[in-house]
Amino acid sequence: MKTQYYTATSLDGYIADTHHSLDWLFQFGNEDPTYDEFIKDVGAIVMGSSTYEWVLKHDTFVDPDKPKPWPYRQPTWVFTSRSLRSVPGADIRFVKGDVGPVHAAMCAVAGEKNIWVMGGGDLAGQFYEHGLLDEMIVTITPVILCEGAPLFTKKITIPPLRVVSVKSYPQGFTQMRMEVGGMRV
Repeated sequence: MKTQYYTATSLDGYIADTHHSLDWLFQFGNEDPTYDEFIKDVGAIVMGSSTYEWVLKHDTFVDPDKPKPWPYRQPTWVFTSRSLRSVPGADIRFVKGDVGPVHAAMCAVAGEKNIWVMGGGDLAGQFYEHGLLDEMIVTITPVILCEGAPLFTKKITIPPLRVVSVKSYPQGFTQMRMEVGGMRV
């Protein structure tokens, strides 16, 4: 079981533009070519409130008169300090505070499967700071945003990330899989 930060980023390191839009990413199609393989090994998902609200706005409640089901079968934890709209029938758990105890609960539910840190970069950084992030799978797109939501908000230098694989895809994507060592101060 691994805790994995799996996301797409612009070449200059942003996962969303300044308006929280992913239009720059969806111009290449709606699915990462590795998503189907990745998601089958996921037993729990964690995200921040901005990511959760984006999924609600652009997927579940894109048509408020005909809401779609929550797109994930896995139990999902949402870190938030606010009250957020829930999705009927979905296993969504709103939490706040330290990621450590929440990670332990997610591990218990995920069993042998992986935990997906969906976003954002600050939340992934918190998992890293607590020594709970095992791997980063980053799909780099050939666009430059210059500003927006950063890929990651913590410095990682010693030990550096260990590149496990790099693969290019026809859409212009390059995916890097990197192992994360323990946090060093």
